[in-house]
This record gives sequence, C-alpha cells and structure tokens, in this order.
Amino acid sequence: MSFAETFKALSDPVRRRILELLKEGRLSAGDIAGHFDMTQATVSYHLKTLKQADLIRETREKNFIFYELNLTVLEEVMVWLSELKGES
Repeated sequence: MSFAETFKALSDPVRRRILELLKEGRLSAGDIAGHFDMTQATVSYHLKTLKQADLIRETREKNFIFYELNLTVLEEVMVWLSELKGES
C-alpha cells in the first residue's frame, strides 16, 4: 500500500462518495454509476483509482463486476493517523 496513492484516491469527493456507497455492501459498476450524473467512463476512472489504492476490490460474476470495500487499507491508515496523533 502506498499512502500517496491512498490519500490521492481519498482526496476526491466522488471517490469518497463511492466508498460511502460501498459501506452498505457490494455494488456493480452500473449501480454505482446510477448515483452520479457522469458518464460510465468517468465512474470507471474513479473505480480504477480506488482499486489502484487498494481501497476497493472487484469480483466478477458472469457478465457483472461487483465492487466492495477493502477495509484493510483503511485500518492501516487509521492506525498510522492514531500513532501520528499520539493515541495508544
């Protein structure tokens, strides 16, 4: 995991909203796109950025790709931030 990639991915409000949507459970790209007024290609770009930062993972089922949160990376960031803040 690269903190630079993680923070870059988290810096965009659309990508943060995608993570919030995935908090409720896995979704297909089409389901995610339905929450935004943007092209499917733009949504795919945001999903690719989140995947590269390991914040989400994808699984393929027949003709669909489903996305879900990868909480491991978020937990690592939270531990680092807690240590930086001086919490034990």
